[in-house]
Amino acid sequence: MIELTLEMAARAEHVAREKARALGTAMTITVVDEAGRLVLCTRGDGTGFFTPETSRAKAVAAANFRMSTAELAERVQKGAPFWTHVSSAIPGQILASHGAVPIVVKGRVIGAIGCGGGTGEQDHECAAAGAAALV
Repeated sequence: MIELTLEMAARAEHVAREKARALGTAMTITVVDEAGRLVLCTRGDGTGFFTPETSRAKAVAAANFRMSTAELAERVQKGAPFWTHVSSAIPGQILASHGAVPIVVKGRVIGAIGCGGGTGEQDHECAAAGAAALV
């Protein structure tokens, strides 16, 4: 069984932060394990006060549903009852908004990385870059 270590989370965070720097945006980056438990969170200089919470809620959603939050957001937009109401069952714990992807190693989801501070597309790009660093 592959465990998401702090060293792995730090590597993913570093790559995501470099991507944010290249995009010219401030970014808060949160890495959680497969159950959504916090492994690492770094709040970027100049990001909103709430970005640690939103980046974590995005990461928790990606880890638990085993898909990117961009995919989750599409399902919510389609209006399926489960996807439109799941956040009310566990308020404040998941966020189906662009910016998080699962971390998959050897075909298994071992966690997720969520980003916040840029546009949804920038957040997603940074999260995808961080997750790809662990493949």
